[in-house]
Amino acid sequence: MSPAREHAVELLRQMVLVRRFEEKCAELYGLGKIRGFLHLYVGEEAVAAGVLAALGPDDNVLATYREHGQALLRGVPPGAVMAEMFGRANGCSRGRGGSMHLFDVERRFHGGHAIVGGGLPVAVGLALADTHLGRAGVTACFFGDGATAEGEFHESLNLAALWRLPVLFVCENNLYAMGTALERHQAVPDLAAKPPTYGIPTERVDGMDVLAVEDAARRAVERMRATPGPAFLEVRTYRFRAHSMYDAELYRDKAEVKRWAEERDPIRLLDDDLRRRGWLDADARAALERGVEQLVRDAVAEAEAGPLEPVEDLERDVLA
Repeated sequence: MSPAREHAVELLRQMVLVRRFEEKCAELYGLGKIRGFLHLYVGEEAVAAGVLAALGPDDNVLATYREHGQALLRGVPPGAVMAEMFGRANGCSRGRGGSMHLFDVERRFHGGHAIVGGGLPVAVGLALADTHLGRAGVTACFFGDGATAEGEFHESLNLAALWRLPVLFVCENNLYAMGTALERHQAVPDLAAKPPTYGIPTERVDGMDVLAVEDAARRAVERMRATPGPAFLEVRTYRFRAHSMYDAELYRDKAEVKRWAEERDPIRLLDDDLRRRGWLDADARAALERGVEQLVRDAVAEAEAGPLEPVEDLERDVLA
């Protein structure tokens, strides 16, 4: 394979991994093996795959409560992520975080944040620390369109711009803040119009096109490494499933969801592109699928075999 072909096929594999992992999580949730809140990334895979492809191992990553995709593609082992879903001690957060609080310091994955916009000021703090310590890393912070209505969104953009901190703000605009359409929670629905008021370079990108996302992220990261300061990407995407497994999803038309899934599925779009270029055939695609399915099966087996934290550790790490 040429490097370009190999890279494109790897991006497809990554998106398929996230999709199959999330589908398995939905199945296990229905069986009662995963409990609590569960927010799936189905439909948004191109955002994580594209942005993380532009980052290096010394960069920081923060995400929202819909962060399984970012964790997996950042390199957190699928078994450790699934075990965390099961609440097992071999999970990446020792079973104490669950779906919304995945964390891996070694891979500089600084968590899923359950509070809307909660990761934004943390990202600014990490970038500030790296700057003072002379580290060259970039901090990428994923958040949804709903976070742009929070005060900490504006405070974080202002400080990052004021202090010229290398924060890549990645707005995953899936057009709905939980159950509220974008135009119903934003007086100015053009989210890309907000960061330039702080002097932050901003780009809007098609979040269903993984190659376009990667290209935009690489440009932003290269500029930040050359000239310190933040950058902002508004990534237009769409989730194919409800906000969470508890969501009755009465706020959007089923025909709208069906149209996005049929016409704008990021996996199908890249798959079709690779086949047109002659970079992928049916046998290679089937082999890719088999490899991903095995990874997911192994992750489930690791989670099911994992131990529960002993009762005597109930008060461990609890401060009063």
